[in-house]
Amino acid sequence: MTAASDTSERDALLDEALDWVVRLKTAAPTRADLDALQCWRQQSPAHEEAFKKAARLFRHAGIAASELADQPDAVNAASASQRLLSKVLARRAFLGGAIAAASAGYLVVRPPLGLWPSLDELSADYRTGKGEQRKVAVTPDVSLELNTQTSIALRSAPDETRIELISGEATVAATRSSPKPFVMLAANGRITAKQADFNARCLDGIVRVTCLSGIVDVALGTNVVQLHAAEQVSYSVGGIEMSVPVDPAQVTAWQAGLLIFRDQALADVVDEVNRYRPGKIIITNADLKHRVVNGTFQISKLADFVLQVQQLFGAQVRSLPGGVVLLG
Repeated sequence: MTAASDTSERDALLDEALDWVVRLKTAAPTRADLDALQCWRQQSPAHEEAFKKAARLFRHAGIAASELADQPDAVNAASASQRLLSKVLARRAFLGGAIAAASAGYLVVRPPLGLWPSLDELSADYRTGKGEQRKVAVTPDVSLELNTQTSIALRSAPDETRIELISGEATVAATRSSPKPFVMLAANGRITAKQADFNARCLDGIVRVTCLSGIVDVALGTNVVQLHAAEQVSYSVGGIEMSVPVDPAQVTAWQAGLLIFRDQALADVVDEVNRYRPGKIIITNADLKHRVVNGTFQISKLADFVLQVQQLFGAQVRSLPGGVVLLG
């Protein structure tokens, strides 16, 4: 194969990948669409790389469009974003229209009820599905264990080993022998470790970091909190909190196939169970949301969870298509 034909083939794959990205971001994808996308990505490493590149291009152009939309001259923002995208993807003129729409507020499209992954999650380097766990060796001295619905992206950096926790939860074991630290980006913060084990969780813009051993630095802007074993800190766009003592065994119980709840509202328990169980449980009764739960549940037996709630609290259960269950 000549260099020209090889380039032409890559361009054709990128065109197809961009079609998939636009379909995911501007339409209402079905489960069949997602299955078809997965089959397309699995055809070859080149297909997978094309999809990730398309997702990055769409994301970067959309970010630029959003920034331009924040400028006082909002009228020119859409046309400027189109010009920017045209330089990056001249052969995809229709995508410019999608990005222009993004500048008007349509860029971030969350799947309804969280029933399928977002575009960022789909384009991650490592990802687990619902109920899946996976071990990954980032380097010989840095290993990860990914919990359910977790997406990790590799980020290049000259002076550190860097990854991004896009969403989900992971336990990290870092035993660095080199001077380069290990850095995990999560939301708008940085988690740094060299000789340490820690658990990090990033859901809906809220990040929670638990030090299991060693020392971990958690930074949000200029604020840095240093964690020692059995200490935890949380942060979000609202700022970083003070560290608190925790039980590491409860935090990492998922690695043993368990979910442990202590004095937690049923609404919070259901949110956590929904991360593992197929479908979606929705509480429709306000009083029921505040009922307190204490217990240990096996992840492999969460199919029984709805029945247990029904028996424990006398909840009314209604099942809908797509695995959606209403508790009232």
